[in-house]
Amino acid sequence: MKVQKTDFFNSFLIFFFIIMGCVNSAADSKVVVLEYPQEDQNVTDVVTTTTTSDTKHEERVTERYIRGIHFTGWASGSEKSRKIAMDLFENTELNTAVIDIKESEGHVYIGGIKIVDANRAHVVAIPDIGEYIPYLKSKGIYTIARIVVFRDDTITRKNPDLAVKNPDGTIWTDRKNVAWLDPYNKDAWDYNLQIAERAATIGFDEIQFDYIRFPSDGNTKNCRYSKPHCAAEASKALVGFLKEANRRLKAKDVKISVDVFGLTTTATDDMGIGQKIVEMTEWVDYVSPMVYPSHYEKGNYGIAEPNKEPYKVVYYAMEGALKRIPKRKLRPWLQDFSCGGYKYDKNAVRAQMQACYDNKVGSWLLWNAKSVYTREALSGQDEENYYQESNPPTVEMLKTANKKPPTAQTTK
Repeated sequence: MKVQKTDFFNSFLIFFFIIMGCVNSAADSKVVVLEYPQEDQNVTDVVTTTTTSDTKHEERVTERYIRGIHFTGWASGSEKSRKIAMDLFENTELNTAVIDIKESEGHVYIGGIKIVDANRAHVVAIPDIGEYIPYLKSKGIYTIARIVVFRDDTITRKNPDLAVKNPDGTIWTDRKNVAWLDPYNKDAWDYNLQIAERAATIGFDEIQFDYIRFPSDGNTKNCRYSKPHCAAEASKALVGFLKEANRRLKAKDVKISVDVFGLTTTATDDMGIGQKIVEMTEWVDYVSPMVYPSHYEKGNYGIAEPNKEPYKVVYYAMEGALKRIPKRKLRPWLQDFSCGGYKYDKNAVRAQMQACYDNKVGSWLLWNAKSVYTREALSGQDEENYYQESNPPTVEMLKTANKKPPTAQTTK
């Protein structure tokens, strides 16, 4: 009996020291591991795990990331474009597809919605979307349905009661002669939410609301709404829409996100469009500020020519956002297009990514209206590049930006 107890005790000690050896080995290293989706996972389940050590103390930090690109409805329905997209998904860090299902002209690219069909707003740009979305998901690709909410030149023309009006009662239009839905009108809310619900039924992982704002371009002084308009009421209307979206869409187990102006990360007012980032963030899973350097005015953040300083613009935008909203909800749109005379090459795109990483923001989306992207700016799937940590920006570098309070920002 004594022999048996001794053998058991010795075995226990051996097992204990083996385990402790493994623990100490892990604690002495700094590891960054990218995990990719298993068959029963989607991208929101995929995390980057960072293990750090401080002598015998071990801290394990887990972050989720999303890295995606925008596709027009027409690009999503094109076999040629699909092959190009799949090549990017299979060979780069990209794991997310943002697909237009409703654009500002009012065309809706998914069918099966009675009110859309009745107003002849359905355009068959993606005829097999019911099969395409499950296919993308089977490849581990996270799918986002982008809906342009209040800028809509189709339903407004056929239902003027839903539109923003001129003082004489005619339909108001912006500088591109596009009509807008009245953000105060709950029938306008319902129209967009029926489209969102249908997208959730098709299988999209997330619904992204764009142009969730009041008009900013054109003679906005002439805008007349269905109720008295002021900054406080405008902000309340947008938050009300998101609250209703949350109520209706969460029942369908789908995530919700919003696109907002880049300057909302630091602006303290509603910028004249009703967008207040803190209040809007409460009702969504992700917020995507459109921090395109080309869309900032000269002098924003004290930068003489923001378009030529992609790193600084995005760095300051992320820095400001993180003071106001949770990091886990921050997922910016970055610029992968040239505008304003400055060419955006791989270095300009990477500079924006680096500005995110230097703020410990690991998720981002790339915007190109034509769905054409700079492949050289993307890392491969096999690279351990969650933060791609570089030397943090020096005090001298940031001082050269000479930060000042932001002014205005142009639109997407």
